[in-house]
Amino acid sequence: MHIGLIGGIGPAATDFYYRRLIAAFAARAQPLELTIVHADTPTLLRHQAADDRDAQVAIYLRLTKRLAAAGAECVVVTSIAGHFCIAEFAAVSPLPVISLLPVVDAAIQARGLTRVGVLGTRLVMATRLYDAVRTATVIPPAGSALDSVHDAYVRMAAAGIVTAAERTVFDAAVRELLDEAHVEAILLGGTDLALVYRDGEAAFPVVDAAALHVDAIVARACA
Repeated sequence: MHIGLIGGIGPAATDFYYRRLIAAFAARAQPLELTIVHADTPTLLRHQAADDRDAQVAIYLRLTKRLAAAGAECVVVTSIAGHFCIAEFAAVSPLPVISLLPVVDAAIQARGLTRVGVLGTRLVMATRLYDAVRTATVIPPAGSALDSVHDAYVRMAAAGIVTAAERTVFDAAVRELLDEAHVEAILLGGTDLALVYRDGEAAFPVVDAAALHVDAIVARACA
């Protein structure tokens, strides 16, 4: 299957998907057919903050038509923040949309988790990953920590790098969720959090939404 990625939101997220897809297909000794188009991070975050779904869907549609013209057979939004309008986009997309949301819900259910903390943008945290998790309680950082995490995440996503100060914000939120909210794992609800907590290297249990998404894409493409 020729995979179409809507990337650029942000650059580190695109790199995460690209590298993980390359590795997965190489491990299966299968050729990877892939086209990436570029969306704009500040525009996406502005539309997400305003809940302007129509405007973001219009961008996705324009980019998906470009992917279809290049031969893509499915489309993937390489951004958890970008999933705020994924249902509306899937309803009108000319290509099948592989959504991250049901994949994360299924993984949490399979692991038997009942209390999960979440990090990401403000909307992702406030809506508990868009209310997509049905089998566990999803808990965002409390009080001003939610705003601090959002601000740190937005800066990191736009730059494509994580600073020591931003890492400190995320680590503090994780400690509070583990020690005070007594969560069993932390849901990495922002793809760019791979810059902070690399695959398999976190000192606490994680639900890596982006990694799960890529695995689902590979399974679909290789079926």
